[in-house]
Amino acid sequence: MQLSQKRRGTPNMSSSTLAKAPLLTRVKTRVSRFFGPWGVFFKGFIKHPVMVGSIIPSSDRTVAKMLAPVDWDNTKLFVEYGPGIGTFCQPVLNRLRPDATLLVIDLNEDFIVYLRKTIRDSRFIAVHGSAADVNEIIAQFGFKNADYILSGLPFSTLPNDLGPVIAENTAKALRPGGAFLVYQFRARARDFMEPYFRKIDNGFEPWNILPCHLFWGWKE
Repeated sequence: MQLSQKRRGTPNMSSSTLAKAPLLTRVKTRVSRFFGPWGVFFKGFIKHPVMVGSIIPSSDRTVAKMLAPVDWDNTKLFVEYGPGIGTFCQPVLNRLRPDATLLVIDLNEDFIVYLRKTIRDSRFIAVHGSAADVNEIIAQFGFKNADYILSGLPFSTLPNDLGPVIAENTAKALRPGGAFLVYQFRARARDFMEPYFRKIDNGFEPWNILPCHLFWGWKE
């Protein structure tokens, strides 16, 4: 049982210890154990609801459509904000060159711990931090720019005007010709992108819970 819990990224908590924990902690731990990655996702939503775009991971159709415009042959660094339980991670790794890097950033440490335990790929880096610090984070790993940056963060509910800060710093982090890939339930995300990206392509994926607006902001 302990080995299974470790693989799922849930705390290794004995029954007696769990019984003494606060009620919310007990509920989140038992949900994570029972539902595996879905439990981790639900736990993350409870912990940081305004930072998680949805309680349900994106559909395969959303993933495929969102990644379709990427020039994989010329991608050295792909960054993702808010990876959650890694819905996009393996599809991105499957497309990346052998010498490329996928770097994911999340404020929720539970997600980062889970991803580090479950994704065994030398091209994968998981960072516990803020998307607003993307330039400093990629520099720490020896990169000047990212080729593509993907985000499912809910821009309209981010605290303290964080949305515009993330959009501006993302534009600075991207190389010319790179793109900011954004999927949201609300079309308002485009409002945060427009001051920093002159060309924005739009898409829509109805086969998702909930139906999803897709945006690709290109850096000139």
